[in-house]
This record gives sequence, structure tokens and C-alpha cells, in this order.
Amino acid sequence: MPSGESDLSLLLRGLNPVLHPGEYVFCTADSAESPPGSEPLATFHEDEGMTLILEKNQAEKIGLTNSFPCAWITLSIHSALNAVGLTAAVSTALAKQDIPCNMVAGYYHDHLFIPLEAADQAMQILRNLKGG
Repeated sequence: MPSGESDLSLLLRGLNPVLHPGEYVFCTADSAESPPGSEPLATFHEDEGMTLILEKNQAEKIGLTNSFPCAWITLSIHSALNAVGLTAAVSTALAKQDIPCNMVAGYYHDHLFIPLEAADQAMQILRNLKGG
């Protein structure tokens, strides 16, 4: 199985950000399993409970308290899990424009969750990073 790209300049040139349609939120659940009726994009188990990232309408439908309405952007480059600098480069570029970013690493790609109203601006910033 390919390990992914680790060279930062190649990662930045190949970012190819994709903005997914919809609105996403962060939720918590007390149990160690996803609540019935939920199909989370991601989960993470913490001492205080399980964090879930869900579509907002799904979270509301099953009655989960949620926060941080956000857009989901995938960086289409297959980044290595041990690549150095990609998270820093992306978050720094967004921070310079006062855009918060929650990054989640998947096996193949990195995913950004940013405020919904900043989605278009964030996409432009990410496209501009391609220059390295």
C-alpha cells in the first residue's frame, strides 16, 4: 500500500482542495459507540466522551447537542502520515487571515473543518499555497 507523499513542496503543489457540500458540526456522546441513527465522518475517544463529526441536520435529527458549524475541505493529495510541515503550512496560511481550522488526518488525506462563512476564502488561500 502506498505510504503517501512526504515532501512539503510536492504536498503544497498537489493540495487540490475539495469543498464538500453541506454543513458539519462537532458533537459529543457519553457512550463508546456512535448514537443510533448517526453516521459520523470521524470519531475520537477522549476521557470525557466520544467526539463525533456529523452533518448538522443528522446531529439535530437525533438530538445531539452540537457546536462549531463548519465546512469540510479535503486536501486531495495523498499525504504521508509522517509528513512534516503540511499542517503547519495550512494552518499558518489560514491563521494569517484569522480563519480557525480543525485538521483531521485520514490515512490518505487531510481534512479541514473551518467556519462555514469562511469556506470560499479558505479555498482561495489553499489554492494560493500551491505555489509553495
